[in-house]
Amino acid sequence: TWHLKKIPQIVRERTFSLDSPKFEANPKLELNSVCGIECQRKLPVPSLSDLKSLLAYETVFENGTRTLTEVNVLGAVLDPAANTTTRRPLRKKRQIYGTDSRFSIYDKRFMTNFPFNTAVKISTGCSGILVSPKHVLTAAHCLHNGKDYVKGSKRLRVGLMKTKSRGNGRKRKGAKRNGLPSFQWTRVKSTHIPKGWFKGVSGDIALDYDYAVLELKRPHKRKYMELGISPAIKMMPGSMIHFSGFDNDRSGQLVYRFCSISDESNDLFYQYCDAEPGSTGSGIYLRLKEPNKKKWKRKIIAVYSGHQWVDINGEQQDYNVAVRITPLKYAQICFWIHGNDGNCTQG
Repeated sequence: TWHLKKIPQIVRERTFSLDSPKFEANPKLELNSVCGIECQRKLPVPSLSDLKSLLAYETVFENGTRTLTEVNVLGAVLDPAANTTTRRPLRKKRQIYGTDSRFSIYDKRFMTNFPFNTAVKISTGCSGILVSPKHVLTAAHCLHNGKDYVKGSKRLRVGLMKTKSRGNGRKRKGAKRNGLPSFQWTRVKSTHIPKGWFKGVSGDIALDYDYAVLELKRPHKRKYMELGISPAIKMMPGSMIHFSGFDNDRSGQLVYRFCSISDESNDLFYQYCDAEPGSTGSGIYLRLKEPNKKKWKRKIIAVYSGHQWVDINGEQQDYNVAVRITPLKYAQICFWIHGNDGNCTQG
C-alpha cells in the first residue's frame, strides 16, 4: 500500500523583485558532487531557519523578470534519524551498467498513452514530467548551474509528444519503421527553483534541491502523473522504480527503464538504472496495484538528477542519483502547482 505521511505547510511570507538574470551559464548535463553517499549520511538535520532559507524560491518569468519568495514552514518534523539501509557493494561502472536494460518505445499506441505520454522534452536538453494540466517537474540544473540561469532558459520551451498523422492515413515509406515522436512545443510562462539549489555557489552543488517546476503558457489536455512521497527502500511498493526520458544517445526516442534502488540518504536515492544525459529531469515513479483494483496506480516519488562521480575511500565511484520527494519537497512542489497549500495536506 501507499504510506501516507503528514505534510508540513509551506506558507508564502514575502516576495521581492530581483535583477534580471544574465542567462549566460553553460548547461552541464553531468554534475560532480563533492558530497557522496557517506557524506550525505553525515549531514546535520537542517534547523527550521535553515529549512526556511533552503525552501525560499526564485521565480523567473517569461519576460526575464525575477522574484525571490520567502516562506514559512509549519508542522515540519525534523527527524534526526537518518535512513539506515543495507548497503550493497558499490560497483565501479559507467552510466550503462553491464547489459543495457533500456527500452526504446516505438509503438505509437504506447508512446502517446499514459504513462509514457507524461514524459516531456525540455529545450535546454533535459527531460521532465507533466504533474498538472500546466506544470512540469524537472531538475534544477537543467535551468540553472548554481550561479546563473543557463543559456536557452530565457526562452524556455517544453516539447509534448505527438504523433504525426498524414492526411489520408497512408504512411510514407519508412515512416512505420522510424516510429520517432515529434513534439508540440509550448512556451514556459514561469519557472520556480528552490533557494537550496543556489547554496552551492561555493562550488559545492546542493544535489538535495535539484528540482524545479515549470508553468506552461497554455494548459495541455492529456493525463498527468500524480505526486507522491518517496518511501524508504524497505517500504517501497513493488520495489522497482520506473522512468522515461529522452536519452541523448538515442536521438529523438523515448527511452523507458526500471530498476531497484541500491542505497538512499534522507534526500537522495542511489541506483543503477541505465541512463544517459538527456534523461536528466525525468520523473521517477512507483507502480502499485491497489487491492481489488485492476489498474496500476502510479506516483512520482523522485526526480532523476543524473550520473554522479563521487570520491569514496580515495577511489572514484559512480552511480545514478535521484532527488527524493520528501514531505517538505512535496509541500513545496504542490504549493507551486496550486498557489496555496489547501490541496497539499495528504501525501
